[in-house]
Amino acid sequence: MATNDIINVHLFGHEIGRLGIDENTRRSSFQYNPEFLKDNVLSNIFPATGILKRTTHVQLFSQFDNDTFSGIPPQFADSLPDMFGSIIFKAWIESKDKKHISVLEQLAYVANRGMGAIEYSPAKKIPKNTEINLKEIIEVLKSVLNLKQSKQQESLDSKALINIFKIGTSAGGARPKILISENKADGHIIPGDLEYSDKYKHFLVKLDIEEDNNYPRETIEYCYYLTLRKLGIRMMESKLIDDKHFATLRYDRQNGEKQHVLTATGMTGWNFRDPENSSYENLFKLCSFLKISHAQKEELYKRMVFNIIYGNTDDHLKNHSFIYNKASDSWDLSPAYDVTYALNPLLDFKNKSRALSINAKRTNISKSDILKIAEDFTIKNPEGVIKEVQSQKKDLLKLFKEHGIAKVTSDRIAKKIGGLKYD
Repeated sequence: MATNDIINVHLFGHEIGRLGIDENTRRSSFQYNPEFLKDNVLSNIFPATGILKRTTHVQLFSQFDNDTFSGIPPQFADSLPDMFGSIIFKAWIESKDKKHISVLEQLAYVANRGMGAIEYSPAKKIPKNTEINLKEIIEVLKSVLNLKQSKQQESLDSKALINIFKIGTSAGGARPKILISENKADGHIIPGDLEYSDKYKHFLVKLDIEEDNNYPRETIEYCYYLTLRKLGIRMMESKLIDDKHFATLRYDRQNGEKQHVLTATGMTGWNFRDPENSSYENLFKLCSFLKISHAQKEELYKRMVFNIIYGNTDDHLKNHSFIYNKASDSWDLSPAYDVTYALNPLLDFKNKSRALSINAKRTNISKSDILKIAEDFTIKNPEGVIKEVQSQKKDLLKLFKEHGIAKVTSDRIAKKIGGLKYD
């Protein structure tokens, strides 16, 4: 593609507009399809957070030239490969002897395979492969990520790397993960990049490839998942594959349909890497702006309390999302995800600064800070919420033992969680 090519943007069968970027000036553009605006459907797919305006005029953007947004509006940058996905994407492109790929070309490869429901055309053709060989995928991942073994360059042309590229680049976050679909009738597993029918269960799978028995990240996350569900916090059904890979149903694939999803970063343009707007106060204000129900705000409060008490410091703005409701043209808080003990408990971290601040603090959060949030956003019975969440510590440690978490790891986490004091 040239430096100023255009790509079409689609949602739920509608061409909603066209996105362009001049990579020399790093200035992007978006123009709504006049027919889409004329039909006056899906009017709230991009809430009025001051970025995209519902006008037929060409809109220009120069403020998003950074690693998070790659020069394009945040609503579309949400579709780009995130940290782990970018590593696999780069390896796959290099295996094709291509040195550079534009952001619009990346979206062309995402096409109709991305997280959420936004699709892009014209699409780049990707070889089809309908087999999942988890062992082979993990071996190639180890090579790509420079882990314990390495392979020759020609191995990066293997079907496994194509598979990883197709089913791994769309999934966000830093840890190795793939998308799979499991046939409800016979359990057969296929790549989850294109399939979204109700005949399948659609999973995002976080792969355990480090072979560190003392620190099984995915098993720890599964124990956290069980604890969160016990507390009544909404999460998608999850399980362990081979007792070590964490598989969670995708909330952007439900009832045989794609769901339109935006992260808090994609919704607002708040850079999740920048502390300036990264606060729980802003997250609650965004919920109010979106007219999220008060019951969901109270659940968000419980999630916040859990993150503080149980050491999930990586609760950044891309780890909070919203799902669009087509029927009511409104938004809801998505189920919780990526909730776990965020740091390696076997290492000593002097600075455990939180991704989202509370009462302008990122460390040493007190009960007073949490109660202030409750007062500001009229959360009922915050003391009861705190007590309920704290009460699950013993059960979480019991889950660790039941799932074979090493005692040294469990003991380290036990020392760091559960406590919350007044200033």
